[in-house]
Formats: sequence, structure tokens, C-alpha cells
Amino acid sequence: MRDPPLILAVDDMPENLEILRVRLEANGYEVTTAADGEEGLAAARRLVPDLILLDIMMPKRDGISVVRELKADPALQAIPVVLITAKSDTRDVVEGLDAGGDDFLSKPFEHAALLARVRSMLRQKQLHDRVQEMAANLAVWNQSLEQKVAAQVAEIERVNRLKRFLPEQVANLVVASSAADDPLKSHRREVTVVFCDLRGFTAFAEIAEPEEVMVVLGEYHACLGALIDHHEGTLERFIGDGALVLFNDPLPCPDHTERAVRMALAMRDEVGLLGQKWQRNGHSLGFGIGIARGHATIGKIGFDRRADYAVIGSVPNLAARLCEEAKAGQILASQRAFAPIESHVEARSLGELTLKGFHRPMAAFDITRWVT
Repeated sequence: MRDPPLILAVDDMPENLEILRVRLEANGYEVTTAADGEEGLAAARRLVPDLILLDIMMPKRDGISVVRELKADPALQAIPVVLITAKSDTRDVVEGLDAGGDDFLSKPFEHAALLARVRSMLRQKQLHDRVQEMAANLAVWNQSLEQKVAAQVAEIERVNRLKRFLPEQVANLVVASSAADDPLKSHRREVTVVFCDLRGFTAFAEIAEPEEVMVVLGEYHACLGALIDHHEGTLERFIGDGALVLFNDPLPCPDHTERAVRMALAMRDEVGLLGQKWQRNGHSLGFGIGIARGHATIGKIGFDRRADYAVIGSVPNLAARLCEEAKAGQILASQRAFAPIESHVEARSLGELTLKGFHRPMAAFDITRWVT
């Protein structure tokens, strides 16, 4: 509603219009006038006033037909209309109110009654305008909320699609990062790599039914996945019965070797329990782990339609070779992986091992348990 409110007075008697104008302007209202029904309708459409004072008895077009047309127009129907009539014209009042008038005022005008009706109608208009404003704001908020929800759903769907091909931490970073800050961009970082696989799996897969193989792999992968998540590792990939887990990338963690070793010990124990179950089913399967620490190159490999997040260098190779050397139930760690956790674990040195792909022997340690 305007400030001050705009009142349109419609009457074919100039003296009545003058009385209304003077009295209302004296009380701080803005007043515009029209001399008949047609002029009043045109002024209402042009100005959209806050209140209309409308005489019923007018030439050309009476007030009742005018109020019907006002109330039929969605742009004008909320404007309060006070019908002006002679005291004896009760039938006109009833007909006018039925047509959509909001109140009536009798001639000659009583100053107090005029102002009381004007204030009452303007309060209703102000309340209506507030409700409309709140409804409009609510519609905007709802639209904004719908857009945010749609964007969040799209982001969740995007993350879920990425998780089918990328480690969860990497997928989350890809969605959250800008093009200039691509977490898949090749970079170098010190990491701890855990490589593990099953002993005797190849022989088992050759003689077992395919359904049995898939059941064993499903139980095995579910077991490893839960422990990787718990220790906040990054699963780089499953390779059949093998798994490569990375710590300290893409999310940095200062205790990455400790996390890796704790996870490896938990894996050994949990897969050991699975191994007892498999043994009862006639499947002889063991579990070995290799752990290495050092700098590696990490990033995206592949081509435009298929890419993987991968760790490249001697560190994952060393973890894989140590895993090959590990017997069932053993966790073999390199010298650099063993050094930061030496005081926390019970272990024995295996001396230097000659490993495939390495030109010199590599020191290795068999970690048996965490002691502090």
C-alpha cells in the first residue's frame, strides 16, 4: 500500500467530490476523483488505488455495475470499495454489497463515519497487501529451495556416479573443486600404500564353481571395504582378490602410516575369521599384506571415455612385491613404513629381501600386533 494511501472518489456531484477531497486530504490521504462510472473504471485501471469511494446512483454507468466489473478483474478485485448512497436506498445497498462492495456510506457525509470507514478499509487493504507480499516471498523461497534441492540431488547423483569409478574421497573432491583446482591433476606426494590379496585364490578359482567364487569375493570385498572406510583410506582399486589402498591422498593425514598399519592388522584379523568360514566350506584361502611408504605420482590415467585415479611409482610396486612375499597371516612393511611406527608395534626383521623389479635387496619387517 502507498504512503500516503491513494483514494479514488467517484461521484457525479462535484460538491460531493470536493467534500470528500477536502476532508480526506486534511487527514493525510492522497485523493483523486472521477465524475462518472466509466471515468472511475478507467482511473481504477490506470492508478490501482488503495481504496475506492463509489457512488451508486450515477448517469452513464451506475456504481453497482462498476463494482461488479472491479471485482471481476484479478488486478483490481482486492481494492476495497465503499458504496455511497442515500439513507433511504437500502435496496441499492443490499444489491451493491451482493455485487462485491465491501462497505457503504450514507449521504450527507458524517465526518467521523467517513474517516472510520476509510481507516477500516485501508487496514484491510494493508493486511491483504502483507499477505500477498508474504505469499510472493514464500513462492520465491520455495522456488529457491526447490532449486537448491534439485542442485543437491544432482550433486548427490553426480557423486554417486563418480563413486562407481573413483574412490569416495576423490569423487567428493571432484564435485566440490573448481576446474582450476582439479584433484585428479597429476601431483607428487608422500603416501603410505597397502597392498593385500588372498593366498591360494588362483587355485581356488580354477576348481570352484563361478557362483562360489563370486560369493567369496563378495564377502571378502565387503569386509575390506568396511575397514577401509573406518580407517579413512582411499581405495585405489580392487584387482580380483587384490586391493590397493592409499593413505595421505587426496585428503592429507599426518598419521598416514599409523592408519595404514592399524587397518592392515584389522584386515588380517577379520579376513582370518572369514578364512575359518571358508575352510569349513572346503576352501583353503590365506591372506597377505604389504605396506610401503614414500613419494609417488598420483592423478588421472586413462582416456577421454574412461579414466582412473591411480598411484604410480616404486611405492605401490614395493607394497605389491612385499605382499607377494607375505605368507598367510603376515603383514610385511618396508623400512620407511616401519620406522615411524616401530615403537608402537611388535615385529621382527626379515632382513633384506630380493624382490622382483628392484635392483637391490629391500629391508622388510613382519608386523604382528599393535602394542601401544
